[in-house]
Amino acid sequence: MLSAQPSLILASSSVYRQQVLQKLQLDFSCHSPEIDETARPNETAEALVLRLAEQKARALSHLYPRSLIIGSDQVCVNSVAMSQILGKPHTLANARAQLLAASGQRLTFYTGLAVYNVAQDQMRSLVEPFTVVFRTLTSAQIDRYLEREPALDCAGAFKCEGLGISLFESMEGRDPNALVGLPLIALVDLLSAFGVQAP
Repeated sequence: MLSAQPSLILASSSVYRQQVLQKLQLDFSCHSPEIDETARPNETAEALVLRLAEQKARALSHLYPRSLIIGSDQVCVNSVAMSQILGKPHTLANARAQLLAASGQRLTFYTGLAVYNVAQDQMRSLVEPFTVVFRTLTSAQIDRYLEREPALDCAGAFKCEGLGISLFESMEGRDPNALVGLPLIALVDLLSAFGVQAP
């Protein structure tokens, strides 16, 4: 008799990540993890998102002891000021400041992705980069964008799946889903390692 496939849990309350994961047509549930997302002193963007993705996956393990738990975290780094990690703006003033700083610049988004097999206590994880080159934007263009699509809960202050695409000159990376915080090409590989096939 075949053992039941473990349930799939997305450790996130993000509707954007849920919408992306639905593309794989896999049954899954969502549960928001409660973790401290503060960066450690001198922690790089890659190290931060990898650590947080793994922590998010592990944080729910006591609730789902037979599941595969997906954790993901994302930050944005301005290529000019590599030490400046940009998170979610949360306010219009911060969003405006982020977009002004991004004007004419290259921004790299780092997404940490982890899949934790709770029953086997096995974690597979990686960091997926994706780079966006912004158009040179005027203050008026930024204000019009934020009036129509205030992306206060998105790292970098834009939604690439919406009007935010108009802010870009070009994009560089293997998976545009990474911009939404859930790189599906990499996720398919991680899930396959635990016996979950898509398609």
